[in-house]
Amino acid sequence: MNKIEKAFENKKAFIAFITGGDPDIETTEKLIISMAESGVDIIEIGIPFSDPVAEGLVIQEADERALANGCTVDKLFDMIKRVREKVEIPLLFMSYINPIFVYGKERFMLNCKNCGIDGVIVPDLPFEEKDELAGECIKYGVAQISLIAPTSGERIETIAKDAAGFIYCVSSLGVTGVRGEINTSINEMIKRVKNVSSTPCAVGFGVSTPEQARDIAAVSDGVIIGSAIVRIVAEYGRECIEPVKDFTVKISDAVKKA
Repeated sequence: MNKIEKAFENKKAFIAFITGGDPDIETTEKLIISMAESGVDIIEIGIPFSDPVAEGLVIQEADERALANGCTVDKLFDMIKRVREKVEIPLLFMSYINPIFVYGKERFMLNCKNCGIDGVIVPDLPFEEKDELAGECIKYGVAQISLIAPTSGERIETIAKDAAGFIYCVSSLGVTGVRGEINTSINEMIKRVKNVSSTPCAVGFGVSTPEQARDIAAVSDGVIIGSAIVRIVAEYGRECIEPVKDFTVKISDAVKKA
């Protein structure tokens, strides 16, 4: 059992997403430490990118702010090294494939290992092309997180059999963002995964309230929340630490009660 899977051991996991460098690197560093202290089990750090095709407006704007403030991949690596002195929970990078290729995939995965990144999520890398990174991920012990969606159909079982860490179950069609209701048949997707794999299933895209988190956690192994947190960061800027902490404590409590 790897470190990410252990985060799901005997409990439901709360996975939180923030955009790296929004509003600045120093605030991101404080946020990661604060969220780890407030009950978050895994943290995804988004590498800001100029063309985030899977993201809604909230995260697109966060990427723009981070890039405008000078965030780079190397600055994120340096920040994670500092964070690792205080934070034990799994940390993941969420990145599109282009920044990884531009940086150099071998160099990228080596630096992930050296700074303490446990896994990567690459939403625009189809399962059929996962070998583009699989060798480097295996070589450096970085979990390559697989995604399934309502449209994955017969591919769900194939993806699940080859999954590492956890499976990111996309709850809704379209891009990330807060939604009033989540109508996808989550149960059916997770059932098909469980028929062929024991890898934990965490559900994201649209989850934004404690009530939604509780309901999703009741039928899955974990809940992923991003846009709702990034929206708080956008509202409060450098003063976002306490408001985000208040929100994540409520979500963590709801997930634990599921």
